[in-house]
Amino acid sequence: MSEFRAGFVAIVGRPNVGKSTLLNHLIGQKISITSRKAQTTRHRINGIRTDDGVQFVFVDTPGFQLQHQNVLNRNMNRAVTQSMADVDAVLFVVEALRFDSRDEEVLAMLPKDRPVLLVVNKVDRIDEKGRLLPFIEKLAALFSFVAIIPVSAQRALHLDQLLAALREVMPVGEPVYGADEITDRSERFLAAEIVREKVFRLSGDEIPYSISVEIEKFEVEGNLRRIFAAIIVDKETQKPILIGSKGSKLKEISTQARLDMEKLFDGKVYLEVWVKVKSGWADDERAIKSLGYE
Repeated sequence: MSEFRAGFVAIVGRPNVGKSTLLNHLIGQKISITSRKAQTTRHRINGIRTDDGVQFVFVDTPGFQLQHQNVLNRNMNRAVTQSMADVDAVLFVVEALRFDSRDEEVLAMLPKDRPVLLVVNKVDRIDEKGRLLPFIEKLAALFSFVAIIPVSAQRALHLDQLLAALREVMPVGEPVYGADEITDRSERFLAAEIVREKVFRLSGDEIPYSISVEIEKFEVEGNLRRIFAAIIVDKETQKPILIGSKGSKLKEISTQARLDMEKLFDGKVYLEVWVKVKSGWADDERAIKSLGYE
């Protein structure tokens, strides 16, 4: 019988290449929020997958941010570099047929002393499949990857091949988490992230980057969770945009968030959401820490 393998795997890449979608499909449960907008992920989140003889602890990281260097983004970039220093392997995610200066910045940060797998995502969106091989060959010449796996995270294509290649480089060791655990984050944290995702998905382009979500109360009564969440905005003018006409926007955010929570927590949820102004929070070190940003 072969020895048990277990290890930490950082998922890195520029914003919006599909890192969180990949994590969610690899563990078979939505724990990391997603949207079409870049920089949706702000926290380092561990997703756990335990298979026969192996446990993968995937570390979803924020997209490395070169613009808007406020305190929040500097903290997020620190989370990316720290993650790569702490893990047993790295998945470097790029978008098929797209590789620009932002990808090059992440490539330059990849560790030389541990296995790095190149994950070429969104291959299902390519019309001319013949262009993929030259693209892969070009990237293969830039770094010594232990494997290159084309996938579609959205459609869960070739993820079995990715896991098989990753298993080969996992160190022998005991599992860190229980076999039924899927994340190291609390339900309180996941609830805040779900509300923030709905703001990202349902509001205009500017609003999401100046909001955070604070869970002010989280109570469990049997199979019912009572959750009270404040959406923190930067400016007074943003408040009515999020509330909407007669509260319609806030109601939509709340309803969609509640449905997702009930699915994730497998139980009924009473959710109350309101909007609060906290000017300049993204550049305030104390506010950043109080909102749970590392």
